[in-house]
Amino acid sequence: MNIDLRHLRCFLAVAEEGGFTAAGRRLHLAQPTLTRNIRTLEESLGVRLFERTTRRTELTNKGTTLLRAVAPLLRQLESALKDVQKGEKLRIGFSWGLPEGLSRIAARFGEATGVGVEFTRCETPQAGLDTGQVHLGLLRGAPLPKGLRGVLLYEESRIAAVPASWQLAERTRLEWAELASLPLVINTVSGTTFPEMWPVDSRPTVGAKCRNVDEWLEQVAVGLGVGTAPVSAARRYTHPFVRLVPLTGAPTVPVYLAHPSHGAHPQAARFADRAWRATGDLQT
Repeated sequence: MNIDLRHLRCFLAVAEEGGFTAAGRRLHLAQPTLTRNIRTLEESLGVRLFERTTRRTELTNKGTTLLRAVAPLLRQLESALKDVQKGEKLRIGFSWGLPEGLSRIAARFGEATGVGVEFTRCETPQAGLDTGQVHLGLLRGAPLPKGLRGVLLYEESRIAAVPASWQLAERTRLEWAELASLPLVINTVSGTTFPEMWPVDSRPTVGAKCRNVDEWLEQVAVGLGVGTAPVSAARRYTHPFVRLVPLTGAPTVPVYLAHPSHGAHPQAARFADRAWRATGDLQT
């Protein structure tokens, strides 16, 4: 018989709700899909389970018999599946600056699926995906590395980080092209700015290299060069000897939620899709 759990869940919902409209709301299914599942169940069993009129839907004798047998089995199955999920964690890695609102999306995801979400700061190029510490990684910059897939959450504009002792720090705005004549401080692990982003005949020199945002700020502060970062850094990171100046003409910074193309956690793609659909709740 061509019967699976979705058919039985649809049957239980229609029987308990007393109609297709209410059952569709309960299961978040369109009525044509729900009707099709009930029809498949009836055809596979070879019996009528519901008497349907324009005003009501009632169980037949066969439907009542099936309901008495199936209802406790489905509830027992749902309980067993929830027990299996208990304690399961989905780990999300980030190098710095989680978007505001992502924690709320994670909390709602946990309530809906029974799978908790943990955030882990990982100072690696792929925010922990490259070391296997996490199941998903928040990555800034394009394109996604080979072997990863994910969703584009949003794109950020950039700010410039300038030593406070420099005359440039007095400016209210800088042009991206102006930075080509200045030494550049590069975060080689989680940074988003590199000399190759300027034309080949007009590229900044490398004033210093570092491996995280804190080192990046300190090296700018002592005057080893300028840097650029997504605008969200301006709200999360400050330094008394660094001025953050708006940039014009700069390329945007894409922000991805990524997971391995193969062998990913069963819930990784589902969470990424949930975050992508809720991008309006995210603040950069």
